[in-house]
Amino acid sequence: MRKCSIRHIFIILTVTLTACSTGPEGKIVADEQDSLKVDTTTGLHNAVANDNNRTEDTINYDNAISFVVVADTSSDYYLLHKKMCQLSQQFGIPIDTMGRFYNKTKNLIALPDNSEDEMYAGNYFERTFPSHNLSLEYLPYYQRPAGEKTIALVTGIYEKEKSADSAIMVLKKTERKVFKIKVDFYVGCLN
Repeated sequence: MRKCSIRHIFIILTVTLTACSTGPEGKIVADEQDSLKVDTTTGLHNAVANDNNRTEDTINYDNAISFVVVADTSSDYYLLHKKMCQLSQQFGIPIDTMGRFYNKTKNLIALPDNSEDEMYAGNYFERTFPSHNLSLEYLPYYQRPAGEKTIALVTGIYEKEKSADSAIMVLKKTERKVFKIKVDFYVGCLN
């Protein structure tokens, strides 16, 4: 029987944590009101639904080709964090930090030093599984050659290119810089 690493178990059990403040109804509230409202949530929800319609025979349990959709990149964490909160409010996309935060001392998006995940405590680990959530990730893990500390505002990781393209079409209405990256992730468990 194969044993999964603590990281894989952590990823499976991750609870969506919001990185923005929440209002009285539990909805995410951005720092500023959106100045541009576009009805785009239906298009994004359709992209998610299309991505979920896959067959068992298309799954490779050790590697997976995925399509990472990126709204913007920067070396400024706070600029992208603010933008992430605005996109969450505007498009209704949840934010999932996977327990990570920006550690000013280390200049790093990381788990807390006292995290139960001993392997990644105090360090960064990238999102590698399909996810229809917003997060801030280091771009070099998905696209080389990117600057070492270049941060990507990821809007989702899709198993189907068509789903990623649908999400891009919706996001392009407000995000001019949105693009996708085809990535071959190792997703198997460690022996």
